[in-house]
Amino acid sequence: VGDWDMSILTPLRGVCRVVAAAALVTEAVIHLHLAGGYDLVKASVSQGTLFRIEGAVAILAAVLVLLWRHRTGDAFALAVAAGGLAAVLLYHYVDVGTVGPLPNMYEPAWYPEKTASAVAEAAATLTAAAGLLLARRLHLTAHRHRVVKGQRRRVPGADPAQNRPVRGTRPGRGANGP
Repeated sequence: VGDWDMSILTPLRGVCRVVAAAALVTEAVIHLHLAGGYDLVKASVSQGTLFRIEGAVAILAAVLVLLWRHRTGDAFALAVAAGGLAAVLLYHYVDVGTVGPLPNMYEPAWYPEKTASAVAEAAATLTAAAGLLLARRLHLTAHRHRVVKGQRRRVPGADPAQNRPVRGTRPGRGANGP
């Protein structure tokens, strides 16, 4: 593990964030565009309302991924994208019926907007997941790099040569007691 890993992984994570955000925005635009046509499909809540909520949440996830640049934002984007993809696939292949306040959203046909939305959700899912994995790798690489460089925090009551507590002492106390 060296500087090469950091110099490649950091920009690659940035690319994943940008692609995930673009895919989430694409999905949001499609859902918001289609929402009006689904307002009549309803139980307590209309499918159009659910599309608007999905669009708003996808925009929020895109903003978090781009501006916050934290693993939590990446995880939120992954959850939004994977949840949207799971819903479109479920309601395409399974006639779930009405579930509580949710309408019957079974729609076995594929049309261009639905296909584009599913592809965008799949792309956002994959790139957000890759971004999370890269973030984890960068975190571990940075931690190992600090330990190798000797920047690890000193443990109170430790043997300075090994940075481990001296046997028989508690942290905060020297070898001879308080």
